[in-house]
Amino acid sequence: MKTALLLIDIQNDYFPGGKMELVGMEEACGNASAILEDFRKKELPVFHVKHLSLRPGSSFFLPGTEGTGINEGVAPVSGELVIEKHYPNAFRETALLEKLKEQGIEELVVCGAMTHMCIDATVRAAFDLGFKCVLIEDACATRNLQHREVAVKSWKVHSAFLAARGSVYAKVMKTEEYTQNGG
Repeated sequence: MKTALLLIDIQNDYFPGGKMELVGMEEACGNASAILEDFRKKELPVFHVKHLSLRPGSSFFLPGTEGTGINEGVAPVSGELVIEKHYPNAFRETALLEKLKEQGIEELVVCGAMTHMCIDATVRAAFDLGFKCVLIEDACATRNLQHREVAVKSWKVHSAFLAARGSVYAKVMKTEEYTQNGG
């Protein structure tokens, strides 16, 4: 089965000092970097997904700002495709599906942010499109959320979405588990 790495929205605005800092983003990036290094050593395909917000009233990932840059911890190198998106689902109105099909990709290893938003939307879409998915839980990050009067800590948001995706849509693994077992 031909596998590709999909790094979603590991962009500067999600890091300390960015316009939408996530809880644990630096750690998630470090783990995504380890997965990325493993893929590069094995000369497997890598796809970077970069969000540019065009929605009126957006406060982060604004075109032309440093916040949209892919973080240096996982910066693309020559030969790695960068897909720009404007919606949570990385397949919506992008060339991602076409590029994956061109390379005969059947399985996606997914890392990035936010667990409850773009990771969720993309993994669900990938599954619906027939891809097998592996979601690297400690290479993803999210943020605290609020629903009415209920404050939901990031670790609960993260855990709930991983539990839901792991039930059908993806195999959920930790970085070390993935790299030690050869994928």
